[in-house]
Amino acid sequence: MPDNSQLHALYGGTFDPIHYGHLKPVEALAARVGLQNVTLLPNNVPPHRPQPEASPAQRIEMVRLAIAGNPLFSLDLREMRRDTPSFTVDTLDELRQERGPDQPLAFIIGQDSLLSLHKWHRWQDLLSLCHLLVLRRPGYSQTMDTPEQQHWLEQHLTDRPEELHQKPAGHILLADTPLVSISATEIRERLHQGRSDADLLPSSVSEFIMREGLYRNPNPHAILRR
Repeated sequence: MPDNSQLHALYGGTFDPIHYGHLKPVEALAARVGLQNVTLLPNNVPPHRPQPEASPAQRIEMVRLAIAGNPLFSLDLREMRRDTPSFTVDTLDELRQERGPDQPLAFIIGQDSLLSLHKWHRWQDLLSLCHLLVLRRPGYSQTMDTPEQQHWLEQHLTDRPEELHQKPAGHILLADTPLVSISATEIRERLHQGRSDADLLPSSVSEFIMREGLYRNPNPHAILRR
């Protein structure tokens, strides 16, 4: 269990599959912000995207393989145990109750998610529960869609990582992390076409995908789930 006096960060996703585009920017972010632990939160029923191709058990195993031996990362399966859509704000509510009001908490999102944050369930409650750490994404705008959204962003921005450690919630940091142009969609399309994924994700995950015969069929509804 992480030390409740330290800043603790969470990173959610379907991880279908997990890849270097997830891992390398977060490792760079941890070094920049001074994170000792990042908890990965695989999502069982994503509210804003199609159901993943890989089964829950397969996605959990891929995450376990990807982070094995890396003390930065841990795994939380609470969202995988839900059969209904997992909304980030509900998970953060739950974690805040567990950790108490003073634990500094941060949620890691991509720049693409920041730009669409106003579409998230109870998005305006997020900063009462956590800080937001935003990873740069190739090709996305640096500003919000409306003046009101931009004003909200500027009100909460900080470029001082120490502020994230001193308060439980309320800040947004735009992280200067590597622009890793890899997507799970690209990996799945490569594998659908019989091409290699070896340069895009850890070898242990690539070997698991081969053993399981994952992402061979371009029709996700034809995948055998377990």
